[in-house]
Formats: sequence, C-alpha cells, structure tokens
Amino acid sequence: MSDYKSIANRFCIEGEVLEIAPYGEGHINLTLLVTTTKKRYIMQKMNTKVFADPDSLMANICGVTEHLKARGIETLNVVPTKDGQPFLKETDCYRVYDFIENTVTYQKVTDREVFKNSGKAFGEFQNYLAEFDASKLTETIKRFHDTPNRFADFKAALAEDKLGRAKECQDEISFILNHENTYGLVMEGLKDGSLPLRVTHNDTKLNNILMDAKTGAARAVIDLDTIMPGSMLFDFGDSIRFGASTAAEDEKDLNKVHFDIDLFKAYAEGYCGAVKASITPREAELLPYGSYLMTIECGMRFLADYLAGDTYFATKYADHNLVRARTQIRLASEMESQFKEMGEIIQEILK
Repeated sequence: MSDYKSIANRFCIEGEVLEIAPYGEGHINLTLLVTTTKKRYIMQKMNTKVFADPDSLMANICGVTEHLKARGIETLNVVPTKDGQPFLKETDCYRVYDFIENTVTYQKVTDREVFKNSGKAFGEFQNYLAEFDASKLTETIKRFHDTPNRFADFKAALAEDKLGRAKECQDEISFILNHENTYGLVMEGLKDGSLPLRVTHNDTKLNNILMDAKTGAARAVIDLDTIMPGSMLFDFGDSIRFGASTAAEDEKDLNKVHFDIDLFKAYAEGYCGAVKASITPREAELLPYGSYLMTIECGMRFLADYLAGDTYFATKYADHNLVRARTQIRLASEMESQFKEMGEIIQEILK
C-alpha cells in the first residue's frame, strides 16, 4: 500500500490514509478505494494505452462535471492534486474522485423497472448537457462510433485473414457484408446537420449509473472517460444492445439469445420520457435504427478482432470473440425485423 499511499497523499484528500484496496469490476483503469480517517475516495491509475491523451480526457470530464455541478446535479467530483492539477501526470497517470456514498450499481438488468430507471437516468443526463457545446469536447477514442470506419476496419481484417479463420464464420461475414448500406445514416446525419451534435456518454451500460441504496433511484452517471461529441442514438442504442438481450454477450447457445421488445419499451419509457422536450423528430425516428446500429457495430468489431487474432478484446478461449459476434448478429437481426413495432412504441411514448 505504501506506493499507493504516497500517490494518494499528493492529492487534496482529507484525513490520514488508513487503507487502499482494489474496487469494482472495471477492465480499463485500475480502480482503488482509498479510506481515510475523514472520508472515502476513488483513486484510479488511468490506462493511457486505451486513452493516449489524458490531458484532453480530463479536460472533457472536468468541463462536463463542472457544468452539471453548476446546475445542482450530483456527479463525479474531481479531487485536484496539491499543486492544483486535475490529475497526477508522471510515468503513470492517476486521478481521484470523491466516493459517492450510499449507492449501488447493477451489473445486469434484473427487472423491467431497473431498466426503465436507467433509461430515465441517461435521458436526464442528456438533458442536463443539452446546453453544453459538444464541439468543445475532444474525441478520447478517435472515430469511436463511426460505423462506416469500423466496417472498413472489418474488411481490412477480413482481407488479411492472418490466421485463416474466415472459413469458420462465413455466415457471420456474409451478414455484415450484406448490410453495408445500413451503416452510414448517423454519420451522414451528423455531417449534414439533420442530426444534432450532442454530448454523448458512449458507454451507457447499467453499471455506469449509481443508484440510491435505499430508494433505487438514479443518483449519478459515472465512468465519463468516453464523454465525446456524437449522437444520442449512440447512447440509446448501446443501452438497448446491452440491456434488452435475453442472454449474456458471450452466450454460446444462440437459442437463448433474443431481443426483448418489452425491455426495449421499458428503457424507451424512461429515456424518451426524459428527453421528450428536446429530442428532434429525426432522432425519434431513428432510435430503433440506433439500437440496431450499435449492436451490429459491436458485432463487426468482435468479428474483426477474431479474424485479426484477438488483439483488442480480452478473451477466455479460442473462439470467444466469434461467440460474442454471433450474439450481436442475432440481436441485430431480430431488431431489424421489429423496426416497425419499435418505432410505434417510441411514437406512443412521445405523444
């Protein structure tokens, strides 16, 4: 603990450090719980391989959290270093947040109401940041949800096929190639202005919301590393991809993998209810498509990584990424077949 203690003591923390221990289930940054004689803090060793520009990343986080706090919204509080910097930048980079007490997180959707509340939380998050100039934010991961660019990466991995794996997944490859003309709507809309540029979270999983331990109501949206300029369709779609599936992301038995339209409706009730006054007609029209797009984009990323030799996503067995790709393709296919019903649900909520 001694090294971590000396690092913690370079921040403006209150009290004497009593204990530092690993915390949470994150896979990108090393997260530690710092307990002092006065309070608790979260300290993170930032992953600068994934986020190569920590200065811009922290500028994004500080800008957004200061905007939220000025409006009385509970959010992460960045604890500065003793020399007034938002993070410690040396051989390794560290940052500290106040620990938000009396909260819990959910790792998976446990019931309809929990998912609806998460939709409301991310919808309100979008509303709170509606006046923030998204163009001031830096892309912490370049072209993160540029699906045509992701498709180009997929085609490059397919062309190289360096491990000869393409023969094992011809059906999946064909699905992704045959849907090429469906990948460009959001990027085209952002370019021509038919879709507004917004502040987007880009990792809208359920476990990135702190819920009140007593009431179950959402308290704060966390994990702001991927805060970037983009479309609300990214955030809505990624939540549906993650939460409206009947199975885990790496379920091998595809008979268990289905798109749950009732969970879609639950999330939409929360999200659309929150953004009702600010969502544009074009955004509302494309919410079902956004769900499909984020799902198929994730699928092609898994499949590209499988073809490339599993160089990006951590895997536990040889065809792990192929299994993941298959679940996403199954979900995307079912979403595509239910666009009409999904659209009717959205329009009914927004009446």
